[in-house]
Parts: sequence; C-alpha cells; structure tokens
Amino acid sequence: MSEDHYPERLIAMLEAIWGEGFLSPGGTDEVARVLEGQDIKGKAVLDIGCGAGGADIALVKLHGARYVTGIDVEDPVLLHARKLVAQQGLSDRIGLVKVAPGLLPFPPSSFDVVFSKDSIVHIPDKHALMQEVFRVLKPGGWFLASDWLIGTETPSPQMQDYINSEGLDFGMATAQRYLAAMKSAGFRNCEAISRNAWYRNQARIELERLKGPVGAAAAETVGWDFVEKNIGIWSNMIPVLDSGEHCPTHLRAMKPH
Repeated sequence: MSEDHYPERLIAMLEAIWGEGFLSPGGTDEVARVLEGQDIKGKAVLDIGCGAGGADIALVKLHGARYVTGIDVEDPVLLHARKLVAQQGLSDRIGLVKVAPGLLPFPPSSFDVVFSKDSIVHIPDKHALMQEVFRVLKPGGWFLASDWLIGTETPSPQMQDYINSEGLDFGMATAQRYLAAMKSAGFRNCEAISRNAWYRNQARIELERLKGPVGAAAAETVGWDFVEKNIGIWSNMIPVLDSGEHCPTHLRAMKPH
C-alpha cells in the first residue's frame, strides 16, 4: 500500500494556513473566482481531488450546486471531509468517494460541471485526464479548475529544490500542455488564466503568519518541527513564484453541444 501524501498532521497544518476544509490557497473566495461567470445552481458537479471537503461545501452552500460528487485517492482526507460535510448537514447533497488513479468511474455525460481545486497537479498525464473529463461531462458542460502549473517543461534547479521540499507527487505541466490537452480532447473556449501575481503576494502573507501566531498555534497540534519544515517549503516557494516558474492558474473549457 502506498503512503498517504496528506496524513492528518499535514491536513491540520494546511487548514491552519488556508482555512477549515482547504488544502490549497484562497478558500471560498478562490472557489468563487474559479466559478466566475458560471452559474452552477441546480447542477450536478464532480470535484476531482476533493481533499478535505471545503470546496465541496462551498459549491453547495454558497453556489447552489444540486449535488457534488467529490473523489479522492486517499483515506485521511476523505475521512476528514466526511466529518465536515456531516457537521454542515450536507451528507444528502455531497457524496465523497475513494477512487483508484486512472479512469473516472462514471458513465459518459454524468455531470454538468467538472471542478477541481489545485489537485490535478498530482495527475501527470494531462491528455488522458482531459479525455476523461470530456467523457463524463454532459454536452454544454464546463470544466472549471485551478491548478499549480510550471513555467517551463524542464524545471530549473531552484524549482526542483522547491518540488523536492514539498515531498508530494507533483506532476506539474505548463499552460501550453494543459491547453493542448483540452483542445485535443475536444473542448472549446479553452482558457488558462495566470494567478501568479495574486499568489506571489499571498504566499508572503502566509509565510509571515507561519512565522507568527498561526505557526505557534499550529505547533500545539503538529509540533514545531513540522511548522519549521513548512516555513522552509514556503521559503523555497517564494523565489520560484517571483521568477514565474511556479504559476497557479485557473483553467476552463466547455464541451460543445
């Protein structure tokens, strides 16, 4: 059995930085920005890489999704997400499913929207992913996501140091590779919208919070050694954000009618 990349201690650390139920930046505000211009009220949504459940709760409570199916490959995040969903009384509108990497376990044309928040970075084959997203979307449906992209196909030593410090199974790709994968799958209106400028600033705020009260509070749960490790990760991340090599991005595309 492979080791979970997001054990409970890391979930607690990331929630301290990014908010309850979130394992990546921006919280509910960033979910809203990913959806900007699209009305998902009454729609069936698939969330690829649902993580700790915060985005799924936002999709239902704040944006009116009829039903959200959240999928992930790891038990700790799913257990955590299920607790939050139950606490919100949303178990009848959010289903959380463990899946194996690979083909999506749904029939064609199952969903109005496929959403993902900073999770498909863990899926290296973007062309296979986008073919599956296209297959499970209904005609006229939208792929709406954010993800962590890379500026060039070959990481610089500085970028590789950052990736190594994360210790996660990143399969980062360029915007050009994502756009090519979306178009090859048959999508139209394909866009990749850089969020680098926003996160360059945000990451500095997060680092200062880690060095201050947020880190001190988190240390009571996860230990100072783990807080210091994450301070090191953020310190490695900021230079590659500044260079543009690390580029958080919004991705969107429509399956034609």
